[in-house]
Amino acid sequence: MTQQQHHDHHRHARHADRVAEGGAGEEYWDDRYRESTRVWSGNPNAALVREVSGLTPGRALDLGCGEGADAVWLARQGWRVTGTDISGVALERAAAHAAEAGVADRVDWQRHDLAESFPAGEFDLVSACFLHTYGEFPRDRILRTAAAAVAPGGVLLVVGHAGWAPWQTEDRPEVHFPTPDEVLAQLELPDGAWEVLLAEEHVRVQDQPDGTPGHRTDNAVKVRRLA
Repeated sequence: MTQQQHHDHHRHARHADRVAEGGAGEEYWDDRYRESTRVWSGNPNAALVREVSGLTPGRALDLGCGEGADAVWLARQGWRVTGTDISGVALERAAAHAAEAGVADRVDWQRHDLAESFPAGEFDLVSACFLHTYGEFPRDRILRTAAAAVAPGGVLLVVGHAGWAPWQTEDRPEVHFPTPDEVLAQLELPDGAWEVLLAEEHVRVQDQPDGTPGHRTDNAVKVRRLA
């Protein structure tokens, strides 16, 4: 569901009919992961690396962890990580990635449909990178639950696309890419209880379908719960 370093819109198109009928649930994502031995790049998201590198490692929650690149990177930095995804196929790959990296004992993999269930506990970092999907998906409610899971002094990082890439031809009006200000509004953070550290758009390089480099606009919101 995450680690969207390479966004393959052809796979989306093949699943369009089923998504329109029932939404992008566990079956959709399991099928998508089964289509290839690796869906994402295997590298951690650049925004996560940039925004988390200066933080003191503690307990981290990676929402929509996909094949585990972000969670494994966090574990290598010293974090104890809970990685969650809707796809059991993705979680199996993530666990194998963690084992290969020698950090299997630092990551707890949990399968959750975040619209239905959420990992228990409090975390010093909650990361929601590219938590986008098709169909009915209560992203704003999930992000508020994510904020509630942040421990005092901890950080919530939300990274998302600002829109479709210039080379994409998706026609899915139900997919909305919120701005940083919209994300902050959706979080409904109590006045005086949080510090906004970052709320801005940024441009990054992403390969186009033909393999040549292109540019993609994303955005990031980083907030800290005050102790």
